[in-house]
Amino acid sequence: MTTMMGFLGNAYPWVKAAHVIFVIFWMAGLFMLPRFFIYHHAAAPGSAEDRAWIERERRLRSIIITPAMILVWLFGLMLAFDQALWGVHWFQAKFATVFLLSGFHGWAVGYGRRMAAGYRAPSDKALRFMNEIPGIATAVIVILVIVRPF
Repeated sequence: MTTMMGFLGNAYPWVKAAHVIFVIFWMAGLFMLPRFFIYHHAAAPGSAEDRAWIERERRLRSIIITPAMILVWLFGLMLAFDQALWGVHWFQAKFATVFLLSGFHGWAVGYGRRMAAGYRAPSDKALRFMNEIPGIATAVIVILVIVRPF
């Protein structure tokens, strides 16, 4: 096996694989959660259906999305430091996009807690728009990593 240049050495492909695996878990959850909110929006606060959606959303956040995001950041930062990517433009754009996606994650966690407390937006239109953000971010990140346009 060839030794990699950075401090990760032969562990580099394993760390990269772990990074990609947890990106998939995180993104799968971020694709699901806004859709859950759209369905939850129709449930009357305090109803059995409302309580079921609250529990589904809580489990998705606490078992899949948040742990996966933490591991994405951990493995991603290891890779960035290992390869000294901080001055590389495509990586800077990817980092900014992942940072914004993490902000979206924070919004989703907060919104889920508000819905659990009985809040309902006047319309689910904004939720339908928010449902598109993870897909757009995924496309941008994949293009930046694979094509490296700059």
